[in-house]
Amino acid sequence: MVEFLIGIDDTDNKESRGTGFRARQLAGLLESSSLASVHAITRHQLFFDSRIPYTSHNSSACLSVNGVEKEKLISFCREFMLRECAPGSDGGLCIHEKELIHPSISDWGLRAKSEVLTQDEAKSLVSAHGIYLEGLTGTHDGIIGALAAIGLHKAGNDGRCIWLSGKELRELNGIYSVEDLTSICNVDEIREQSDIRLSNEARLFVGNWVRPVLKDHKMVIIVEKAINTKEYEWIVAPKSLIKSLSD
Repeated sequence: MVEFLIGIDDTDNKESRGTGFRARQLAGLLESSSLASVHAITRHQLFFDSRIPYTSHNSSACLSVNGVEKEKLISFCREFMLRECAPGSDGGLCIHEKELIHPSISDWGLRAKSEVLTQDEAKSLVSAHGIYLEGLTGTHDGIIGALAAIGLHKAGNDGRCIWLSGKELRELNGIYSVEDLTSICNVDEIREQSDIRLSNEARLFVGNWVRPVLKDHKMVIIVEKAINTKEYEWIVAPKSLIKSLSD
């Protein structure tokens, strides 16, 4: 099996579901078709600037999947995008073997967080490295974010996880031991922002917004010390902190 990264961007309009929803929908279809197994989906925040047309947040998504046949994977994802991209969207799709993604693609992703980039530069970059990249709807501007998504995921220190193999993140709630939580949602580590790791026996409270961050090439749940309770020692870090660490 080969690990592929699939980047998608600009699939929505102001009335439709967002790109994150479409990424999760695509993940489910890839698995139900037995074409690929999906490990994770990460959300990557790109540059906010009036010169860039975006629907709401200017974020793109990257699916990390294991599969065998690249051309079938491309065809399946392409058909999905053409079918599901909202009217008026500028959908872009990018797929490449993770191991073969050149450092220049990660550099592109980092630039996309602070610069206005162009389609022509994206096309030139993928041509030099044999990467599949295609604009499928509208102006095709989504190729910029789709390419950035695979570059940032490959770099391993940007974005937050919106889907992870195992138990659905949105279904988590209550009190878990570290050992139990890592086993049911396949997260790599649970630790404080200061990188102090928790013991397997440590108990933590999981609220209704669990989003592991991509850090050092690992999916990491960030936690904080719990206050005034004996039921658990830790709580999952609040949304505001996770956004500050992953945007």
